Amino acid sequence: MFNSFGNLLQLTTFGESHGVAIGGIIDGFPAGMTVDFEAIQKELDRRKPGQSAIVTQRKEPDTVEFLSGIFEGKTTGASIGFQIQNTNQKSKDYSHNTNVYRPSHADFTYDKKYGARDYRGGGRTSARETANWVVAGALAKQLIAHININAFTSSVGDLFINKPYQELDFSKTDSNIVRCPDAATAEKMITKIKEIKKQGDTIGGTITCVIQQMPVGLGEPIFQKLHAALGNAMLSINAVKGFEFGSGFCGAKMQGSEHNDAFNPDGTTATNLSGGIQGGISNGMDIYFRVAFKPVATIMQDQKTIDADGNATEIKGKGRHDPCVVPRAIPIVEALAALVMADFYLLDKTRRI
Repeated sequence: MFNSFGNLLQLTTFGESHGVAIGGIIDGFPAGMTVDFEAIQKELDRRKPGQSAIVTQRKEPDTVEFLSGIFEGKTTGASIGFQIQNTNQKSKDYSHNTNVYRPSHADFTYDKKYGARDYRGGGRTSARETANWVVAGALAKQLIAHININAFTSSVGDLFINKPYQELDFSKTDSNIVRCPDAATAEKMITKIKEIKKQGDTIGGTITCVIQQMPVGLGEPIFQKLHAALGNAMLSINAVKGFEFGSGFCGAKMQGSEHNDAFNPDGTTATNLSGGIQGGISNGMDIYFRVAFKPVATIMQDQKTIDADGNATEIKGKGRHDPCVVPRAIPIVEALAALVMADFYLLDKTRRI
């Protein structure tokens, strides 16, 4: 099983949703950086369950404990080990599906691949794993503090922000529970999610991420293209079904004369349909991309399915689940973007004298 992510800066994780703890080891982190522990915990608090009325009500403090690699508040260059205790497991909520496959979950594929599975909340395949990514990403953000990374909810269902990101104030993203920087749209999104929750159903949405103050030169021209690495990271997030950067799929409708970004004398471009990346390498313009999340697969309605023996049966979701995963996924998107950028920042240092 592949449990590691990254090149020079590598994160390896462990743990299950209802196990004793989750955690990880970060290798390749440079020595001498002063660690802001409060900033790391703040990112975890943005992801943790039970934070509002429109997310799962599982209560986890998600307090990270660092075990190695940090001494007297500074990184030592050694492996950074950390763990997060699971304190609010309710494994009985999953006793009804010990032998039944939940539709659109990893139950069937995991069982067929490995011949065994942890049915408690999906075990290793649970999105609880992403708390590990947020810890590593929060550290990566501090390493590349000169680069600004901001993600926000850009749509829920058919409700979209109808403004370009340049007109949004990212400081307002966390001013509401859906994490949408446009207040009027945020209220509509919150109302929509609450309505869906009452129906025992779920709904999807999109997250837009903007990376600013980018240096020129991050990324490789062949197999480690910067946008390919970002796509790989985002498509690794549970429930993600789509990724597009720059003009994305809209670019497929355009002509070259419309799509080409003309250069200014200072090397910037008049437009940025390339999304800040050309030839797999950052060009110094803003990088922006959008990530699509499906509706959460666990719904509080009867669904037809099969058991491990192939017999037809029915299942109904139980326990505590997100009616919309998007608000809690904002720090996850930012964390993985930070890990990619920090990794490529270190790789770039090996390319220059």
